[in-house]
Parts: sequence; C-alpha cells; structure tokens
Amino acid sequence: MNKNLNPLNWTKKQQIIGGAVAIVLIGGATTGIVNHANHQAKERKIEALKNKKIKLCNARAKKARKLEKSNEADSKKLLDIAEKTPTDKNIKLAEDSILKVKHAEVKKAFDNQVVGIKNRVKLENEAKTAVSNYQKDAMNQDKYKTAQQAISKLTSSYSKGLKDSLTKQLATSKKQADDATKAQQAKSESDSKAKATNTNKEQSASTGNATNNNANVNAGNDSQSTVNNDVASGSNSYGGGSQNNYSQGGSNTSQNNTNSGSSNQGQGNSGQNNSNSNTNTNTGGNGSNSNNNGSNGGNSSQPSHVTKYLAWVSVDGVRTYTQLCNSVAEANSWTYGILHSQEIINLSFDHTIGNGLDNV
Repeated sequence: MNKNLNPLNWTKKQQIIGGAVAIVLIGGATTGIVNHANHQAKERKIEALKNKKIKLCNARAKKARKLEKSNEADSKKLLDIAEKTPTDKNIKLAEDSILKVKHAEVKKAFDNQVVGIKNRVKLENEAKTAVSNYQKDAMNQDKYKTAQQAISKLTSSYSKGLKDSLTKQLATSKKQADDATKAQQAKSESDSKAKATNTNKEQSASTGNATNNNANVNAGNDSQSTVNNDVASGSNSYGGGSQNNYSQGGSNTSQNNTNSGSSNQGQGNSGQNNSNSNTNTNTGGNGSNSNNNGSNGGNSSQPSHVTKYLAWVSVDGVRTYTQLCNSVAEANSWTYGILHSQEIINLSFDHTIGNGLDNV
C-alpha cells in the first residue's frame, strides 16, 4: 500500500484538503438524497392532482349521461302523447324536447317519429274530408271511391279507432243512397203501372158512355114517335096537363112536350150523369111536326185518391224524426238533410241510424 494514501501519513495541509473534500462529498450525497425526496414528493402531488381531475371528469361524464337519459325519456314520453293525441301543441312539445337530446342516432330516430306523426295526421284529415264530401253528395260514386281509398291509407295502429268510425259512416251513407235509389225506382214503376191502369179505365168508361148515349137517343126517338102518332090521329096535345079542342078552321096547335130522360150510370165509370131532353111541336092546320131530341150532359168523375209519403229517420230502431211529403223527391230531400245534420252525424258514432219511406 502506498503510504501516501494513508491519511495518517498526510501532512497537515493534506489533511485539511482531504477533510474539505470529504465534507464536499458528504454534502453532495446529502443534497442528492434531499433532492430525490423532493422529486418523489412532487410526483406524488402531480399524481394526486391527476387522479382528482380524472375523478372530476368521470363525475361530469356520469352527470351528462344521466341528463341525456333523462332528456331521452322526456322526449319519448312526449312523443307517446303526440302519437295518441296528435294536436299541434303536443307535437310542438315533442319537437322542443328532442332538441335537448345529444345522442345523434337517438335524436334521428325521434325526428323520424315526429315526421311519421305529421304524415298520419295528414292522411286522417284527408280521410275525414273525403267521407264528409261523400255524405253531402251520397249519389256520387266517384266521391264514394275517393273516400274508400282515403280510408284504406289509415294503416297506423293509432288510426284504428278513426278508421273504424269512418268506415261505419261511409257504409251508412252508402246504404241510405242505395235505399233512396231503390225507392225512386219502385216509385217510377208504380207510377207507370198506375198510369196504364188509369188509361184502361178511361177507355172502358168511354165505351160505356157511348153505349149509354146511344140508349138515351133511342129512348128519345121512341117517345117522340108516340107523340107524333097521337097528334096525327087527331088527339089532344099534351102540355102541362091542359086540353085543347080542334077549332073549326081545322087548325090544331099542340104545346111543347118535354121528355127528360133518366140519369144513367155508364159501365165502368162512376158518377156519370146523362140527360135526354125531347121537344115536340105539332101544328094541326098544316100537319107540320117539329122535334128536338137528345141532349146528353157531360161526364163528371169523382176525385181519385192522392198518395202521401211519410219519411222517417230512426235512432236505435225508434222513429225520432218524421215528415209527411207530397212526393218521393220531397221525401228524399228531407231525409238527406236530416241524415247529414250535425246532430245525426254525432249520434252515428254511438247509435244505429236508420231511415225509410211509407206510402200513406
């Protein structure tokens, strides 16, 4: 071992320098230890801050997710209300709530649902209008087909109640229109038959009148011949029961004789009156005869029965509305007005409406 390396062999100066070096070395080591401790403390502090920040972010994210779920639930609830009762107010509330939803896919699904509700409302309104137009003009087949097509487009489950109601209203109006058409056809056929029957009766009455008139003329002629024969044989003339004798001048004037025929009733024609009047004048002086025969009065017929029509509208089988009319057209017009009144339309939702026409 080198003796110079042994601190015991150092000079005082060397010992002083060596001590200073030792102090420096010891201080450096101590400083290093302190610095290392400080560094570790700083790292722990940074880590703590980092963890705190992470926890805060997680808390905020959790709160945001909770709020998102709440907004989605609110939107879904309002959409359900709008589906069941699609008023403008309910649809607007649903649209406003959807604006708070942040999730893109959920938001898109909600927006599509709103579009579907609006389209359904549009189809429902078109169907209501089509049925109403047909009810106002129930004889129009084009309007009937338009109403059918409009109702067939109501495919949503939320439209089922309205669809059933409109279908029932359409069927009721169609039946009423068909019944009115059948009644009109039956009336036309009945009028045609009645007209033909009246024509036959008139022809029969005309034949009967001609026969009676001929009989009256013959009776008048027979009576006139009897009077003429009496005068020609020199008998007294008859005039109101007075008697006149022949004068010397050989002239004899007879008073007028009037023979009123009996009232006759023609076959097949009730109420016909026939009269036959005969006048005979005979002047004995010159033997001239004047005869007026056979005047028949005209025919007078009794008035025929006038048919009235009782139109009625029933509610659950009870005739609630009635009207006595002079013609089928008037009855149909009255029935049409009643069936399309707002009162009957409201009743048709919960009651059975019927109508008919009776001859009186």
